Amino acid sequence: MSSNLARITGSQQHAFKSLHFSTSLTEPETPISPHDPDPLPTQNPQPDKINNLGPRTPRGKQRNPEKLEDIICRMMANRAWTTRLQNSIRSLVPVFDHNLVYNVLHGARNPDHALQFFRWVERSGLFKHDRETHYKIIDILGKAAKLNHARCILLDMPKKGIKWDEDLFIVLIDSYGKSGIVQESVKIFRSMEELGVARTIKSYDVLFKVIMRRGRYMMAKRYFNKMLSEGINPSRHTYNVLIWGFFLSSRVSTANRFFEDMKSREISPDVVTYNTMINGFNRVKKIDECERLFVEMKGKNIEPTVITYTTMIKGYVNVGRVDDGLKLFQEMKGFGMKPNDFTYSALLPGLCGADKMADANAIVKEMVHRHIAPKDNSVFLQLISGQCKAGNLEAAADVLKFMMRLNVTPEAGHYGVIIENLCKNGVYDEAVKLLDQLIENGAVLNTTGKLGLESTAYNPMIEYLCNNGMTNKAETLFRQLMKLGVLDPVGFNSLIQGHSTEGSPDSGFEILKIMMRKNVLCEEASYKSLIESYLKKNEPADAKTAFDCMIETGHNPDSSIYGPVMGSLFEDGRVQTASRVMKIMIEKGLKEHKDLVSKILEALLLRGHVEEALGRIDLMMNVGFDPDFDHLLSVVCEKGKTIAAVKLLDYVLERDYTVEFSTYDKVLNALLAAGKTLNAYSILCKIKEKGGVTDKSSGEELIKILNEQGNTKQADILSRMINGAGGKKGKKQAFIAA
Repeated sequence: MSSNLARITGSQQHAFKSLHFSTSLTEPETPISPHDPDPLPTQNPQPDKINNLGPRTPRGKQRNPEKLEDIICRMMANRAWTTRLQNSIRSLVPVFDHNLVYNVLHGARNPDHALQFFRWVERSGLFKHDRETHYKIIDILGKAAKLNHARCILLDMPKKGIKWDEDLFIVLIDSYGKSGIVQESVKIFRSMEELGVARTIKSYDVLFKVIMRRGRYMMAKRYFNKMLSEGINPSRHTYNVLIWGFFLSSRVSTANRFFEDMKSREISPDVVTYNTMINGFNRVKKIDECERLFVEMKGKNIEPTVITYTTMIKGYVNVGRVDDGLKLFQEMKGFGMKPNDFTYSALLPGLCGADKMADANAIVKEMVHRHIAPKDNSVFLQLISGQCKAGNLEAAADVLKFMMRLNVTPEAGHYGVIIENLCKNGVYDEAVKLLDQLIENGAVLNTTGKLGLESTAYNPMIEYLCNNGMTNKAETLFRQLMKLGVLDPVGFNSLIQGHSTEGSPDSGFEILKIMMRKNVLCEEASYKSLIESYLKKNEPADAKTAFDCMIETGHNPDSSIYGPVMGSLFEDGRVQTASRVMKIMIEKGLKEHKDLVSKILEALLLRGHVEEALGRIDLMMNVGFDPDFDHLLSVVCEKGKTIAAVKLLDYVLERDYTVEFSTYDKVLNALLAAGKTLNAYSILCKIKEKGGVTDKSSGEELIKILNEQGNTKQADILSRMINGAGGKKGKKQAFIAA
């Protein structure tokens, strides 16, 4: 603590040497001299050594003080334009001279700030604007498309005693033209004559450029004739602009006529003129004319430029003469001209299209060596596609490395072409590595790029990953694609089948829910794999849910799906759920899994779901899928479920279905054992009415029990029925009475 205080005290002694602090009016306190010993004890002698070294010399280059105009521009950029800011600027600037005002307008970071500053210094009487500051603000507002403000400032200049000149109007004409408002440009041009501003070739050149940019070639011809009638001779630049515009409007003959007119006026075409002509004929694929002009300019000792060679190369490529383009490229380099990015971009697509991948690869290496990247990244896509087409996948992968060395970020489409071809050639390990790089770089989600991942690339990759235990990685890729709006059913189905195969049916079902929400059709094989996966995990309820989804989407499962689902549900104790699956199967006309169906019917009857069981039986009988009634009745009788037995036998008797006489006896014996004599009497009467045969001893025993219980009338009727007395009519009456 003491050493730190000593360091602080020692470092500030010179700064406060002349200050005296005292609490009395008498003798002031004696200041501490830098040579006096430290008033506080310290064990660190370094502060004394530092003090004895003298003033510290600043390291590095000393920064220049900030200019006044830069300070004002920074203040306007960081603060709102208020009276307080205006006062701050006024207090900062003693005098507003021409250089300061001009530099502030030039350095303003926002055109609104420049306009506010321009008006403020004038209204406040701080500065009277001259022609240069007016020109500057009009130029700033024109570039920012604030054309009404610029126009008002221009038209108000005479009120301030400042004369117009042609350059001021030229700026406004050009600004309206760049904003696409050609009619206003024409109005400004016409107003120059009314306002007494002389028009020269400069004004006409700007007007020609504005109207030709919008394809108004007829208007350009009229104003060209008007210019000639005013005695204004066209310049070389005038012809260059007009020829460019005529080619832009596909008026080839007119452009050629103006080119000849230019030469007839003894205006020698320059390299810009020839470049414009060559480019125009390239647009209509007249390469012979381009060659003629190229030879002509050389004959006139006009040296072709990089633009000339690039335009010629592009023309050769457009008409399929790639070899001639390559020769011209070599000629260009032989003359010491260095190709630019446009040159490379013009030649490379042609080489790739002509399968000259060796030459293309050499040019790419040259680009990397010179660190020149093309403006359009699709050139790299053509290179990759060409190398893949040639079967050189390593060279295709090297293109990605070249792009990175050129600081060009590969897009998903570049990766996709290589991945697609690696999958086609069975080199899946390399494709997976490339996919990892693609996901890590986030290229899939890069929406600024134009080249997305095509389905021919990601579908084979996803299918391979799902078939080889890497479904999670496949899902990561596909979810990134989904964020871009991709809803490919092939990918969805591959993911479901992959998760199901890997024993993760829940993940597969999440994918299924997305598909149903997005109305994407799920294949039957995907449902089947999902159901089987749930069944393997002994989760029959989830399997039934997937089964229901399958039915809802219109699929017809085969018998291989119904059997396992019903069996799993039955084993899990979900008899009624299994019964519903059975009902769907029967309604579809399937007559299989009879043993399992019988077990389900037994369970329904034994659990008291008799009506449901009878409904299922009725459905089975309608489609010709007969159940074993004898077996069902025997089981329920053995289990003592007499009510179920009575209802089932009633159902059989009402529909005249055939059962063995021993089955009748089992039902009667079960009823008698349960003490339900009246039910037994009713059943026996129905059996006799239908002509059925039972054991006579069972009837006699029932008569005996009825007499013992006081039901003598029923015993008498039954006795007569068994013994054959009373005839058929008597039997029917007795049966009805019973």
